[in-house]
Amino acid sequence: QQADPERAEELRTIAETCRRVPAHKPRTFREAIQMYWFVHLGTITELNGWDAMNPGHFDQHLAPFYEAEAAAGNLTREQAKELLCCFWIKVNNQPAPPKVGITARESGTYNDFTNINIGGITPEGHDGVSEVSYIMLEVIEELHILQPGSSVHVSEKTPDEFLQAACKVIRQGHGYPSVFNPDVYMQELLRQGKSPRDAREGGCSGCIEVGAFGKEAFLLTGYLNVPKVLEVTLNNGIDPVSGNQVGIRTGNPREFTRYSELYEAFLKQLNFIVDTKIRVSNYIDRMFARYAPAPFLSVVIEDCISKGRDYYNGGPRYNTNYIQCTGLGTVTDSLSVLKKHVFEEQNFSMDRILDAVAKNFEGEEFLRQTVLNRTPFFGNDNDEADEIAQRVYADLFAAIDGKPNTRGECFHLNMLSTTCHIYFGKVMGATPNGRFAGKSISDGTSPSHGADTHGPSAVVHSLTKLDHTLSGGTLLNQRFLPSLLRREKDIVKLGQLIRTYFKLGGHHIQFNIVDTATLKAAQKCPEDYKDLLVRMAGYSDYFNDMNADLQQEIIERTENESL
Repeated sequence: QQADPERAEELRTIAETCRRVPAHKPRTFREAIQMYWFVHLGTITELNGWDAMNPGHFDQHLAPFYEAEAAAGNLTREQAKELLCCFWIKVNNQPAPPKVGITARESGTYNDFTNINIGGITPEGHDGVSEVSYIMLEVIEELHILQPGSSVHVSEKTPDEFLQAACKVIRQGHGYPSVFNPDVYMQELLRQGKSPRDAREGGCSGCIEVGAFGKEAFLLTGYLNVPKVLEVTLNNGIDPVSGNQVGIRTGNPREFTRYSELYEAFLKQLNFIVDTKIRVSNYIDRMFARYAPAPFLSVVIEDCISKGRDYYNGGPRYNTNYIQCTGLGTVTDSLSVLKKHVFEEQNFSMDRILDAVAKNFEGEEFLRQTVLNRTPFFGNDNDEADEIAQRVYADLFAAIDGKPNTRGECFHLNMLSTTCHIYFGKVMGATPNGRFAGKSISDGTSPSHGADTHGPSAVVHSLTKLDHTLSGGTLLNQRFLPSLLRREKDIVKLGQLIRTYFKLGGHHIQFNIVDTATLKAAQKCPEDYKDLLVRMAGYSDYFNDMNADLQQEIIERTENESL
């Protein structure tokens, strides 16, 4: 018996809500949130907790309930905010299961990659921002917790007021929210065959990949280490780390006399490895379809019931496979070094560079400093380097896009790294761009660490020379000093940077607002920085929960001192 009448009434409301949903259509803001929470529990119980199960544009789903109840006087803004806070805390208290083996080495996070999409475009093509969108931003800023992840979706129709509000949350330095461009990713989804309405309803599922919410199975069956493909090419099909023949023989690079010969060898190796990966991915997909069906998820994904087919067996309206490629900056810069210093200017022979790489630049610091300081690198709005990046990106697209999967559709390109770019670096030797053996390769489509020396505007111009609509997602990380965003006019500048990037065709951008001194202090005295959240890849994590390699990768990212 509850003595407090107010608490007793609250408990009766909770009981009534739980009796109604999800069996019946929700009538109120509270019931709508509760309904989604029950569905979320069902999906993460049936599958593993890393599968990025999320409600899509949650603010758009909740806005009609909020507006109706607020107009009737049945729900205040503070009550709605409290309910959303409770939802955020519920998600945060459901961490993903511990990772083991190779998965643990690729990513040590317990984040379940639930990503709340905020803003964007409505299914009818209008601005999707509502009062609920602003309330969600306040919840993110005030709670300062690990998950759920959050992203704001900024189209040409999005009001500047909302973008500025999001930038103020970004300024807090938690790594949330990331920022997406619906005007570009809708074109990505239309190119893949989605209807206009389904494309407008689409968005980010977990990190930076996009799909049609509630209507698509877009499976991510592993990552592709693009710099490793070049490393194998430079060793004529042999992996120099293991000594095994893992690729095809494409010729002895020490005998190449033209850059075009080197690139053609790289392209042959790339196509061989991609084709091998697709065969393995298709085999894995059939195993899931046969031995690991998802009946609960199939109930809530459209067309599975009408087709009578499981989520993993072609049931959804759309059935996509993504191959996540990473290391564009590293492979571009390495090719740029070889093109400039070996074939064009002949500053160094191929023998000398390959020998230097093989011994991790020991005794070759002059060579290493020369390539680091006198080579066009990606991320500086330099056409020489950027044209190489464009070529690699286009060839990745050609190698992957349209290859058939086992569910009646096909594979698409995705430039997602999560944290595997750190693990990938661990299984590589040194690379021609001056990177030491075992060090992280570049993430997603971001420039190599420290290579972007001309500021964020140059990075934006380099990235937008790529056609982002060819991919299902491109990742761009940026790190700024906290002092850059102290004033209101600095917030306006950050918003202008985002607007410019998106107007030029960028897909996604995210920020760490933290200085190197703070990160190093957290390494020395972790007990003083227990709540330090940083942006890792498509998610944020507590700095103290990261292993030493992940921490170092954050520290080594370029620290921008101006906007």
